[in-house]
Amino acid sequence: MHPKDLMIEDYSYSLPPEKIALYPAHPRDSSRLLVFNKGKLEEDIFRHIDDYLPEDPVLVFNDTRVIKSRILFQKPTGGVIEIFCLEPFQNIPNYDLLFQQTESALWKCMIGKAGKWKEKRLTKDFLINNVEVTLTAALVEKLSDSYVVRFSWVPAHFSLDEVISGAGVTPLPPYIKRLADKEDEVNYQTVYSEHEGSVAAPTAGLHFTREMLDTFRKKGMTTLFTTLHVGAGTFKPVKSDTMEGHVMHAEWQNITVNFLESLLNNIDRTIISVGTTATRTLESIFWMGNKILNNKNIDASGLKISQWEIYDPQKIHSRKEAVIALIRWIKDRHQTHLMIETEIIIAPGYSCKMVQGLVTNFHQPNSTLLLLVAALIGDEWKRMYDYALQNNFRFLSYGDGCLILP
Repeated sequence: MHPKDLMIEDYSYSLPPEKIALYPAHPRDSSRLLVFNKGKLEEDIFRHIDDYLPEDPVLVFNDTRVIKSRILFQKPTGGVIEIFCLEPFQNIPNYDLLFQQTESALWKCMIGKAGKWKEKRLTKDFLINNVEVTLTAALVEKLSDSYVVRFSWVPAHFSLDEVISGAGVTPLPPYIKRLADKEDEVNYQTVYSEHEGSVAAPTAGLHFTREMLDTFRKKGMTTLFTTLHVGAGTFKPVKSDTMEGHVMHAEWQNITVNFLESLLNNIDRTIISVGTTATRTLESIFWMGNKILNNKNIDASGLKISQWEIYDPQKIHSRKEAVIALIRWIKDRHQTHLMIETEIIIAPGYSCKMVQGLVTNFHQPNSTLLLLVAALIGDEWKRMYDYALQNNFRFLSYGDGCLILP
């Protein structure tokens, strides 16, 4: 069966509100761990995950950093307009440089109570290093599913990074029914986060501590870091009856030659992705390399992975060949990295080309994240999730973790 024909009702389950974690475990590696190993289920504490990993694994992490993307503006009448920054509305050759820009920036945004935004501009005053800053938001354009907003600020010498950090609020997921507090600024961020740009955390990584990563290295395990900026679309439920009617969200990934070369050096080992976003990145890397091998003249626009193309009939190369091809393609253009979108959808019927194991959380019913889990272990996801519900595991972003070894 083609994944387009999958009925989303087959990937639903009853999730009682009390099973959704509103706060994380403290310390973060004390959350519970459910291990699915070739059909066998075991329980433990997350900090012991290395006891269950296969011999000589490579763990691939997503080192994106969450920005304070919720900015609240108070209208002169007293009402509040919430602007949720999704992604820059411009070419994005390098996210890191983008956050260093000064004076103004164009962003694609969602707007709460947009119909009540009657003023041409909204302003917000706040402090950066005890200096008063005024941020102005102007509505530029309405898109089909969002808006374009121009942000400008004075003093203009402050960077976009400083402005968003000073003006915004941590963007907790919509199912965490509380206001973000100061602790969320730390808790809703992985300890290895580095490159700003996400509006949601790669939550599988929230369980890891620096001590755990040090232990992995001392045991000879390899840890690699790449970047995919998580978009709000990760929370978008599938509302169509079949997957064909669902539009998969696109997310930006920054793939460096250094990462690809490290991946190539470890290509024959067992690759474990930490999170669905790392999985999407690794599988996208394979398909980009595969496209290059099948079309020597492909340009950057042709490398973007669209929603369904990985299910089209095509010649399939080895993962080693695919990674080598992508490295050469980037180097031939005298670049050190590739910043590109992916719309890849990993669903039952798909066989992973790069990933052989997954560390993840428990996901929402009717979600593409649950489809990704089902692609790895088939209908066994139902038994795994039923076990987690019956044994009081905590669900979703601040919940417990699982290790899936198909």
